[in-house]
Amino acid sequence: MTHNLVSVQKDRIAAIALGGNLLSTLGFPEQNIIRAMRDVQERIGGIVAVSRLYRTPAFPPGSGPDFVNAALLLDTGLSAPALLSELHAIERDHGRERKERWRARTLDLDLLWLDDTILPDTPTLESWMLLPAERQRTESPDRLILPHPRLQDRAFVLIPLAEIAPFWCHPLTGQTVAEMAAALPEADKAAICPL
Repeated sequence: MTHNLVSVQKDRIAAIALGGNLLSTLGFPEQNIIRAMRDVQERIGGIVAVSRLYRTPAFPPGSGPDFVNAALLLDTGLSAPALLSELHAIERDHGRERKERWRARTLDLDLLWLDDTILPDTPTLESWMLLPAERQRTESPDRLILPHPRLQDRAFVLIPLAEIAPFWCHPLTGQTVAEMAAALPEADKAAICPL
């Protein structure tokens, strides 16, 4: 059954990062990502832009096979929690199991931003953005944080986003996606390959 949870008046742009590196019943990671885009359109609607697919090294390094990543933009009337709930339902439909942080997976759908919304508040966002790398592997927030606190650090997110939303401006740092992508280490950028 197809669900369309988008209200009649759509007024906010959300960015979604898509990724996966395991086979599923639907096929190879590339097929999973393409199918997930269709599922987002069918369940939520409002896709306004889609990046190319990219092959990216597993994160953290050595944690599994290469990923396939992409990004998309949605014009939505959903709240951030409702949108995240729908994304998690699509992940489950693709065989995603949330057992361990940063492990190989069939599908990962991350809500990166919803316009310039900061959730739950600026101090919480700042603390998660500044969380040391050694703690990131074991600690995860107990609530939705927007924009995604690791957005500015990840080439596998920023390179696809730069295709479709280069001028979006981070509400806390003031940097655009293009500026964040340009500031990444050259080796990180070079490892992201279009398919």
